[in-house]
Amino acid sequence: MKTNHTYSFIILIAILLFCFVLNISLGSISIPFSEVFESLFGTTQNNTYDIIINKVRLPKAITAIMVGSGLGISGLLMQTLFRNPLAGPFVLGISSGASLGVAIVILGSGLFGGIFATALISKWSVVIAASLGSFLVLLAVIAVSHKVRDTMAILIIGLMFGSITAAVVSVLSYFSSPEQLQQYIFWGFGSLSNLSWEELLIFFGIYAVGLLLSIASIKGLNSLLLGDNYAKSLGLNLKQSRFIIIVATSLIAGTITAFAGPIAFIGLAIPHLTRQIFKTTNHKILLPAVFLFGAIVMLICDSIAQVPNSDYTLPINAITALVGAPVVIWLLVRQRKMMF
Repeated sequence: MKTNHTYSFIILIAILLFCFVLNISLGSISIPFSEVFESLFGTTQNNTYDIIINKVRLPKAITAIMVGSGLGISGLLMQTLFRNPLAGPFVLGISSGASLGVAIVILGSGLFGGIFATALISKWSVVIAASLGSFLVLLAVIAVSHKVRDTMAILIIGLMFGSITAAVVSVLSYFSSPEQLQQYIFWGFGSLSNLSWEELLIFFGIYAVGLLLSIASIKGLNSLLLGDNYAKSLGLNLKQSRFIIIVATSLIAGTITAFAGPIAFIGLAIPHLTRQIFKTTNHKILLPAVFLFGAIVMLICDSIAQVPNSDYTLPINAITALVGAPVVIWLLVRQRKMMF
């Protein structure tokens, strides 16, 4: 890590810790910072605060960190793999594939009958379906990319896969009951607050595997930026590197989509925000920076979505776009060019 980036990382870590505590503090019931610290490092004198923090807000804040950092890293991997600034988990069909898997589980009873649906619908079946859906769609995009060299063509193919999955979801929706449609729609809004500690542990296990694979891909990612021929001259196994990147992205993005819903903006925008601020293409710097930026932005968006001191909770999917997109537009207009 370069010395001139050390202070930037220290500042980002400090901001992340502040946003973490702030996220736990805000909600329908505001909890003082002092009570939050007491609960995190021991037990507060207020049992109600203890229950709210440990049962609801702490798991939600940890989920926000994993979702934000995971989607940011997934977007970085895809943008580097395709060397395309418009690439990301959502654009290339990973989230669409995960959504299709969940739709088959939730909406499939309209075609397959109630007994089949009862056997399928569970938390873990949704996770498995979403992960498989995202992985299969991304594999299909990569398979086509070997035949088509133009990156814009690959991007369009990814969008077409997204259109196909949307069409299948529409057919499933036609045969589904209003209750099933409502369940799927609410899942599509995105949520960070539905996980128990047991579910969070499973989520973290899969997320950690994807994160470790991403770290292992740093050398390959830097080589891919220089072109396939140069990467080969450095002794890089292109097929193996691409496969590891695909597996890492599908594990992270697919699992996040399964547990938290299809959350837009983060995977596409966070890598660009990071590059604009750190002014580097070195993934040894970008990967941890994207991790921190993604976690911070997701914590801020979730704090806004909670609508402090009210009983309302806004869809996190809407907040990520409403808050983040104008910031990216302003930053790119101010910089006058996109670093990639």
